[in-house]
Amino acid sequence: MSENALDVLYAARPEHFVALRNELAAAAKERGDRDLATLIRAARKPTIAAWVVNVLVHNNPDARRALADLGVRLRAAHAAMDGAAIRRLSVEQRGLVGEFARAAFDTAELPRPSEGLLDDVTGTLHAAIADPDLVTQLGRLSKAQRWSGFGEFLVGDAAEDAAETEGATPDPTPPATPDPCLEAKIALADAKRVHEKAQQAASHLSYERMEAEHYLDALRKQLPIAEAELAAITSRHGEAKQRRDEAAQRVKDLKARVRELSRQ
Repeated sequence: MSENALDVLYAARPEHFVALRNELAAAAKERGDRDLATLIRAARKPTIAAWVVNVLVHNNPDARRALADLGVRLRAAHAAMDGAAIRRLSVEQRGLVGEFARAAFDTAELPRPSEGLLDDVTGTLHAAIADPDLVTQLGRLSKAQRWSGFGEFLVGDAAEDAAETEGATPDPTPPATPDPCLEAKIALADAKRVHEKAQQAASHLSYERMEAEHYLDALRKQLPIAEAELAAITSRHGEAKQRRDEAAQRVKDLKARVRELSRQ
C-alpha cells in the first residue's frame, strides 16, 4: 500500500501535491498504519522538473529500463576506452533523452517548457543514465538531478578525446613554460562552473515564477466565485437590515402604545 500511495502522490500535479499528501496521510492514520502516514507526510513536494520526469516514468514503464540499459552499455564502453562505441552510444543517448523529454512534456501538458525547465529535465535523464542508483529513484524525485561523477565514467567530449588518444606516446620532456592550452582549459572549466551556478539560479527562479503563475491563475478562477458570494451576502445583509429597521419601528410603536394605554 505504501508503494501505491507514494506512486499516486508523486504522479499528482505539484499544485495538488500538498492537499493529496494530507489526504493520503490522514487515510493511512485512520486505518491505523502510522508508519505509512509518517512516510507520506515526509514526502517532499517535487519541483516542476522532477514532476515531469516522474510523470514520464509513471506513464512509460519501459523508460526506466531503457535508461538503465543504455547506462550499462555506456559504462562498459568507457571502461574499455572504446572511442567508436562511445561516440555511437553518445548519439543514442542524446536521441533517447530527447525522445523521453518530448514524451514527458507532452504527458505533463507542457508543450512549451522554458529553457531552464528543459535543461533540468534533460539533465536529470542524462544523470539517470550515468548513475544506476538514481535510475531506481525515478518516479519519486523531489528535485532535478545532475551527474557530477568522475573517474572511469567520463562525460561527453572529454571521454571521446580520452578514447581517441589511448595508446599515444606522451612527450617525456615537460614543457619549460606554462602550457597556454592547459591554462585555457582551466579557465574554460572555471567559466563552466560559473555558468552552471547561474543556470541553477535561473532554473530555480523559473520554477518560482511558474509557481506564482499557477497561484495567480487559481486566484483568478476563484475571483468570480468570490464576487458572486459577496453579491449574495450583500443582498442578504440588506434584507436583514430592512427587517431589523422594521422590527425596531415595531418596538417603538408598541412602546408608544403601552405609554398611551398606561395614561388612560
